[in-house]
Amino acid sequence: MSKKNRREPVVYGQPIIETHFHLDYLKEGSPEDILSAARAVGVERFMTISVEPGNMPTALGLAEQHDDLYATLGVHPHEAEQFSDDTVAYIRTHAIHDKVVAVGEIGLDYYYDHCDRDVQRQVFARQLELAIESRLPVVIHTREADEDTIAILREYAPRMPRKGVIHSFTSGMELAQVAVELGFCLGINGIVTFNKADNVREVVAATPLERLLLETDSPYLTPIPYRGMENTPRYLPFVAEKIAAVKDLPIADVLTATYQNSLREFFPAG
Repeated sequence: MSKKNRREPVVYGQPIIETHFHLDYLKEGSPEDILSAARAVGVERFMTISVEPGNMPTALGLAEQHDDLYATLGVHPHEAEQFSDDTVAYIRTHAIHDKVVAVGEIGLDYYYDHCDRDVQRQVFARQLELAIESRLPVVIHTREADEDTIAILREYAPRMPRKGVIHSFTSGMELAQVAVELGFCLGINGIVTFNKADNVREVVAATPLERLLLETDSPYLTPIPYRGMENTPRYLPFVAEKIAAVKDLPIADVLTATYQNSLREFFPAG
């Protein structure tokens, strides 16, 4: 989209929670500038997501520097071969930190296959065990791995005191339905605005509003009308607007529900 057709995000006057972004990966602006710009459109809390052992301390350190920023601790399936006893010890030690709100980003990725699938499954299961032990929800990444994700979630979900989210949901309707039945939410980001993302919009239309969360996954997956630029939590209103359009609901209903959903999943104390 040309620059002249871009519009500023609308400030709706309702609080928003960014449930998935990578603050340490954003390059255009300082952390404080990025957070301040998002606060200006109503973002009240942020969750910066770990993906490998090396950036868990970075994410937690950033969270400690900002009152409204929280962190997750976990190893992405791309980096599953880095998972070790030291990783377990770090997550276990810091899971009680008041700025740690979930175990993640964990899961399976058979699209890129950066890591052996058996290793991915083992590490996914081990981190679900850590979530059970620590009584934390999880942030799950899954791509082209619906069958194994369903099997693993059905095995572990009954033992999980808190569930969490399958983030950046692009999987099939069966996984969406199973996840919701097991108590998980689906994280929706800028992909829902993409012209060819009919599959995501179909899932959004079929999923109860009480099971949807807002996220950006920034710096990736920038929504229309800013696609091609670095993503930022400031663009969350565009995601909410598209969800409202798909579900034929007032934007206020979407913002209210996704905010309450986020509190329920990650900030149960309110």
